[in-house]
Amino acid sequence: MNTTLTQDSRFKNSMHQSTLLHDEIVALIDKLGPKKNRDLIFQLLSVCVNFADEETDRLDIKIASSALAELSNAFSTFRAYRNQHKLTIFGSARTTKDDADYRAAHDLAQAMVENGWMIITGAGPGIMEAGIEGAGRENSFGVNIKLPFEGGANLFIAQDPKLVEMKYFFTRKLIFMKESHAFLILPGGFGTLDEAFELLTLVQTGKSPLAPIVFYEAKGGNYWNHWLDYVNKQLFERGMVSPQDSALYLITDSHEKAVDEIVSFYRNYHSMRWVGNLLILRMRSAPSKSEMKAINRDFGHICQSGTIESIPITGTEKGEKDGLDLARVALRFDKSSHGELRNLVNALNGLSSLEINLPIQTR
Repeated sequence: MNTTLTQDSRFKNSMHQSTLLHDEIVALIDKLGPKKNRDLIFQLLSVCVNFADEETDRLDIKIASSALAELSNAFSTFRAYRNQHKLTIFGSARTTKDDADYRAAHDLAQAMVENGWMIITGAGPGIMEAGIEGAGRENSFGVNIKLPFEGGANLFIAQDPKLVEMKYFFTRKLIFMKESHAFLILPGGFGTLDEAFELLTLVQTGKSPLAPIVFYEAKGGNYWNHWLDYVNKQLFERGMVSPQDSALYLITDSHEKAVDEIVSFYRNYHSMRWVGNLLILRMRSAPSKSEMKAINRDFGHICQSGTIESIPITGTEKGEKDGLDLARVALRFDKSSHGELRNLVNALNGLSSLEINLPIQTR
């Protein structure tokens, strides 16, 4: 038998099958009729088809299928609220109602609703319940994890259409990170610290956009000070994280400081995105020429090359109708100085030109 001919025949067979599958997937998309994102829908369906391989383990398919179903349900739940600022609150499920931290979470959630925000929690008891009770059902989302030793969602969010049930921690955390504009972390156990460190890691590495991260507890507590002792001695002093990364979070027991840290982050700054090799920071009011000079003096070192510049909307953003009414500054970011990038956002929020009656945005 000619091995080369056999291999060639198999290759042609495979190519023929690929062409047929391609055509059938395109035909299915045509039948479904979406007008947008057809390229991404094609990719998604193609990945699903790959699981039809006879060698694919059944457990692999179950995990992929469940995860995709959970994400689809969560995306659908949050879709109508995408333009609404949302604060995720993490903390212990074991915190009792008579604990000062329960009241602190309750009152801060209530204050954020008064500032036009909505609240997301894990929908369980303790701090999660406090956050939803403070915000009220109509201003809350629950992203519940199914655990054998917990009784499901708390009574303040149970049966609500804004409650999402999750089997997997990784899909649940993805939704927290994706749908939130800020994070409040109260004392908790392994789960809370896992969420805290993953959040810090994602922001520190640029895998998640910058957002306010507040480690918070009731007046007189020392939970986060002890945590900070460990972080300072074992991480900062040993060079395992950069000193500038301390700018990524705030530790406080002050209700007023916690609220201000979250709300003022969006005083001028709106969002960021990459277009090619440019990182674009979008805001409501552009810096003046003199302010741009000061910004380059203070933050030019985080550019891989060039300077920080005010720019008009890019063609990519225009085509996607993304932030048409926003001002922009752009830089070739070095992709590592995220603590300094946070300080740059603080500078954009503190521009002296903003004092001409620019109210803090709540939507």
